[in-house]
Amino acid sequence: MKILLLGSGGRESALAWKIKQSPLTDSLFIAPGNGGTDSYGTNVAIKPTDFEAIDKFVTDNAIDMIVVGNEDPLVAGIYDYFESKPVLVVGPSKAGAALEGSKDFAKDFMTRHNIPTARYRSFTADTIEQGYAFLETLTPPYVLKADGLAAGKGVLIIDSLDEAREALKEMLGGMFGNASATVVIEEFLSGIECSVFVLTDGNGGYRVLPVAKDYKRIGEGDTGLNTGGMGAVSPVPFADEAFMAKVTESIIEPTVKGLLADGITYRGFIFLGLINVGGEPMVIEYNVRMGDPETEAVMLRVDSDLVELMQAAAKGNLGTLELRQDPRTAVTVMMVSGGYPGSYPKGKVITGTEAVNPDTTILFHAGTARDAEGRLVTSGGRVIAASSYGTDIADALARSFEAVSRVDFDGKYFRRDIGKDLMKH
Repeated sequence: MKILLLGSGGRESALAWKIKQSPLTDSLFIAPGNGGTDSYGTNVAIKPTDFEAIDKFVTDNAIDMIVVGNEDPLVAGIYDYFESKPVLVVGPSKAGAALEGSKDFAKDFMTRHNIPTARYRSFTADTIEQGYAFLETLTPPYVLKADGLAAGKGVLIIDSLDEAREALKEMLGGMFGNASATVVIEEFLSGIECSVFVLTDGNGGYRVLPVAKDYKRIGEGDTGLNTGGMGAVSPVPFADEAFMAKVTESIIEPTVKGLLADGITYRGFIFLGLINVGGEPMVIEYNVRMGDPETEAVMLRVDSDLVELMQAAAKGNLGTLELRQDPRTAVTVMMVSGGYPGSYPKGKVITGTEAVNPDTTILFHAGTARDAEGRLVTSGGRVIAASSYGTDIADALARSFEAVSRVDFDGKYFRRDIGKDLMKH
């Protein structure tokens, strides 16, 4: 197969690494890719949302399957654009992508299909007074979410009622542009989170991938600003057989059946952002693609041919295909630019990548590029993820730290506590 993978981050690096291993892969193109993805295939200078350019490339290169890495093309309707063309697309229709593109839609979907989630209501500028009144019915902290895509920054958690009221006013006034024209206010759920990934074929068939937990805050001990993700661990100790049985019965099955009942075409990955509330799983959010940086840990633990599975899902028939999981633990530690998630410099030369042991650790590039001289340099906030196998969290974490110590660039920062909260489990 000739495969086109859309995206440029660490998630796409991990997907490219796994896709390259498949005997079904004849050639792999990554659009636009980054400074490390060219070791798995050919980088192509096309934006993932430029459907006309993608269409031309698909035709000119006889592409068999498009794998969509990030959410923007899906929310914009890339599945629908190519639906009548002779190429498979791994991802949901535009209607299905609304599970991530609109938090109000997602909450309504969960309510209609009896999927456990936090109590909520949605408000616009015209109903702001009702929003103020709803806030008063909640116990702090208060959770305010921009309805649309806001580059991972559209969720505010606020302790003070007065500050929550002011935040609602600012959000509806354009804090996140059109994304916060509608704001979802929901009750705060207390517990420990995990990420569950499901590959579904749109006809009721699905497979559950390895479960992971990511770490969003920039500071150790989960302090400071939210980021795109500072690391991840898989498996998750508390997501045992009993917990996952509840997840399957109360969340996965109703989600897959709900999409079918609503007539929504969905052939791709579903990301379930879950929280364990006293042993009971509840949905915080849906994403319509794999997570980042969880993918950088999850792909290490997928023991099956991912291309075979994605091809079957895109054709609408997972059938009896098995998704096997590697029993080892995988831990990802993300190296980021100094100043991230605020402003940060770019173009810092990266050294030491060749000194990392490839038998135990894979370096998944995220914000990297090649300069005019061919040197590997930083080009983003999250730069490189070090993902390692181990017998347990401590073992895998030590291997990732060893790799991190060998890779260097000016301003390099990473969290030293990834996974340590799970060790007590």
